[in-house]
Parts: sequence; C-alpha cells; structure tokens
Amino acid sequence: MTEKKKSLNFLEQIIEEDLSKGLDRSKLRFRFPPEPNGYLHIGHAASICLNFGLGQTYNAPVNLRFDDTNPTKEEQEYVDAIKNDIHWLGFKWAEELYSSDYFQQLYDWAILLIKKGKAYVDDQTSAQIAEQKGTPTKDGINSPFRDRSIEENLALFEKMKNGEFDEGSHVLRAKISMSAINMLMRDPIIYRVLKKSHHRTGNDWNIYPMYDWTHGESDYIEQISHSICTLEFKHHRELYNWFLKQVYDGENLKPKQREFARRNLSYTVMSKRKLLQLVEEGLVKGWGDPRMPTISGLRRRGYTPKSIRDFSETAGIAKRDNVTDIALLEFHIKNELNKTAPRVMAVLNPVKLVITNYPEGKEEILIAENNPEDENAGTREVPFSREIYIEREDFREQANKKFFRLKLDKEVRLKNAYIIKANSVVKDNKGEIIEIHCTYDKDSKSGSGSEASKRKVKGTIHWVSIKNALKAEVRLYDRLFTDEAPDSHKDKDFKEFINPDSLKIIKNAFVEPSLKTAKIGDRFQFQRLGYFNVDNDSTFDKLVFNRTVPLRDSWAKMEQKK
Repeated sequence: MTEKKKSLNFLEQIIEEDLSKGLDRSKLRFRFPPEPNGYLHIGHAASICLNFGLGQTYNAPVNLRFDDTNPTKEEQEYVDAIKNDIHWLGFKWAEELYSSDYFQQLYDWAILLIKKGKAYVDDQTSAQIAEQKGTPTKDGINSPFRDRSIEENLALFEKMKNGEFDEGSHVLRAKISMSAINMLMRDPIIYRVLKKSHHRTGNDWNIYPMYDWTHGESDYIEQISHSICTLEFKHHRELYNWFLKQVYDGENLKPKQREFARRNLSYTVMSKRKLLQLVEEGLVKGWGDPRMPTISGLRRRGYTPKSIRDFSETAGIAKRDNVTDIALLEFHIKNELNKTAPRVMAVLNPVKLVITNYPEGKEEILIAENNPEDENAGTREVPFSREIYIEREDFREQANKKFFRLKLDKEVRLKNAYIIKANSVVKDNKGEIIEIHCTYDKDSKSGSGSEASKRKVKGTIHWVSIKNALKAEVRLYDRLFTDEAPDSHKDKDFKEFINPDSLKIIKNAFVEPSLKTAKIGDRFQFQRLGYFNVDNDSTFDKLVFNRTVPLRDSWAKMEQKK
C-alpha cells in the first residue's frame, strides 16, 4: 500500500504555484523576523515552526532577522532569549541578521525616494498628521509641507539625521495619495527622530526607520522569496509592494508577502504588551514563569520541543483568526510524556500509615517498571517498610460504594506491593487523623505469582516508605486565567481574570528515593497525580518539582460545577 500523501496548506500551495510558473527552486528563501522587545510565546512558535518547516520541506535557507528598529523597547536580553528558544525548539537558521544591519542602505534608499519626488519632510505633530488622514469614508487632506522642493527635503532630512531637530518635530513621509482607500497608503511615515541609544548601533543614528519601510526592503536585501506574516499585516501588503517597487532593479527577486492567522490560545493572553504588564507588575515571576505562555515558561514547566512542534502541526495554518483550545497543547505533552516519562511515586499531602503486622525493622526492595509504555525503560528498586506515607485524600473512615480507595474495614492494593486492610485510626486533639493502622496480606505481593497476589481488589493507591522518602517542594501550576478569553472583554481589564489558584506550593511533599539523582529538567509521571519536571531552583539538598499537567483535566470538572 502506498503512503498517503500529506495535503498541502494554503501557503505551500502558493509556493508550489510559484514554482510551476517558473520560480527557480534554488531561489526559495524564508525568514523569521521577531522584534526583540519581549520573549517569544506559543503564538510565535507557530510562525517559527511554519517558516523553518518550509525551509525543511523545500531544502531552503531560513534567516533569523531581528526587526530592531525601535531602541526604546529592544534589549540584548530579548535577542539572546529568542535565539535560545529557537535552538531549543530544534531549528537552525541560515544567517543571523538584524534590520539595523541595513540602516545605511535604508537611509540611502530614503534619499532616493526624496530625489524621485516620492518622499517629503513634514513638520506637523503626530496629532495633526492623524487628523489630516481622514477616515475610510472621507479623503485625507494634504500636508502643508507636501510640496516642498526636493532640495529643501534633502536638507531637512540631513538635519534630522544629524540630530538637529527634537523628537516628534519632524518626520519623513512617503508621497503616495491622501485619498487612497487603504488608510496605510495615505502618505505613511518612513522615518522619525528618535534620540535613543540602540543595542547594536549605539548613538550612531538620531533617526530610525518605521516597520513598513524596513520590513519589505530588508526582505529584498536578503532576497526572501516568500515573506510570511500574520494576518494583521494583510492591509500592509499594498504598502509593502509599493515600497519594493521604488527600489526594485528589475533583476533581483521581488519578495512576495502572504499572511496566515496568528495562533491564539484559550485561557491566556498573547499580546507582548500585556505579558510585559504581568511581568512588570509582579503578577508573575518573570517571562519564564511556568504559568506564562512564553516558550521559556513552557520549557520551565516541563513542556518539550516535540510537544510544541506537534501542537503547531496539529493546530495547522489558518486564513482566519481563531482560538485554539489549550487542551490541545496539554494533549500533546501528555501523549509524549506517557511514552517517555519514568513512573515514580510521590505523596503530596501525606498521612502516616502503619502496617501493624509487618515486622518492625524489616525493609524489603520491590521491583517496579519505569514505564510500561516503553519495553526498554527497565525497572527500578523501591524500598518498602512498616511505616509509609499515603495521600490523605486516599483514605476515608467512611465512604460510599463509589470510593475505591482506602476506608475502614476495606482493602486496597499498594502500588507494586501488598494488599492492605484499614483497621483503625489515631487522631490528634483536634480530631484530625495522624495515623492509619492497617494489616497486610503477606502473600499478596505484586508479581509474586501466588494465588493471593492475583486476588482482585477495587482500588490501588501509591505510597512512599517513610524511612527512605525524600522531602521535596512541589509547585502545582494551573491556568493563569479563569476566563477562556481574558482580553476580549471591552468593559473589564484582562487582569481581573487572573486565577488566584494558578500556583499552589507544597513545601512538605515526599518522593521515592530513586529521585535523589534527578537533574534539572528531568521529567516524570508522579503516578496517579500527573506529569512533573525538576525545576531550575532544585538543588542536591532540596528537590523542587513543577507540575507540567495533571493526568486528568480537573479544570473541566470545575467548569461543570459553576
């Protein structure tokens, strides 16, 4: 049977059509152009996977180009973080480039526009310029400086460059049409005076190019064949093409801009401005907080590069804006970790259990599978003794028939160990249970092959031996917002929907001793509880785990109770 051919997304169809019309395959070149004004998030991952995926599909180079034209917001920290994230996702770029590499060329082309009578210096304020642009149903009004002579414009632009004007006092505008249907075509600004130090060029420039001027011309310099942008730039395409037309030499390849819908994720925000608010106001612990939708946050929470790549592929490339359910992202990390994560036992809310008929001082080593989904994962040794910890939630003195965990006068199996029966409890002066006393069936050891070991009981619970348990801090992360679309409410601030229970810290959890050698970033399934990874704060003397995702979707149950 022949393998079913993968269907092409609409961007691949455009590329295939261009190739069929004569575009040389060797001319294919793509780019990922982030602005270094924040950390990349899961939405950017879609663009990364798309552009680098196209590069892999067509064996074409993909540039990493930093759109660094706004020195007021950009920092080297963001540049370094972006490079780290792309590497971590598993991609390599052909060239590392910066829009600031082209400042001189962009300036020279701006001079060319002025000499062609297609650009002029405007002395008006930004408010005046905005007012004169008109509306979609009303033509704009020409600037009183629109008809300045070429000589005067050249002189004024030179003074802008030399820092002789204050910020906001002069701009260079393209001379297109103040009656264009597309508002972006109504004499857009090309340069503004900005006396700020740049993270790469220092104080060399007093003027900086605008995004629309920089973007297309940078694509042209790099000979990008297909400039893939998100949907909000669709209306910019006309201006993109107009600018390219002014510098096109008739010989080199002219880039083609096409747009796809940005990736929006439920129960979070994707605006870098809003994410920055969360960081600056201390609502999260930095860009890498495991509750953030940033790639660095997801990495620290325990997500893998493969899970994010698989999520991006499954979510697909759309032509219209949509919201992807975060459950899809959670599905992919669960699916991967189910196959790869070692199983271990951890108790987060411990209560002491004493097996009264188990010999005092005795300790035995049980053998447990590391991962039943992976036949090559091997086994590990788990110590067992008379006194163990179990989850407090796994015991009730009395319970109905649907409670299949431990209750008085009933039996459960201890995972990988014995069947036990609860007989009595010890309480403190407040009435809280501090010990559960049980007896065990010594012939019921898991895997022993005895008839008693094959005996069926309805519940199985996890545990750790008190004598051997390692104390750990466990951080239970949940969704950062309680609302599916926190930034969609016009009458409310998105921060009003922050989930007060998005992080719960358990200081006195206990884990089995096999985790003594766990390293930062290692991932595990805490049996019956969820998937966890070792946090950056963990040390040899203090283990710290983050919950990546629970085994069950407790969120859905919470929603049903509302």
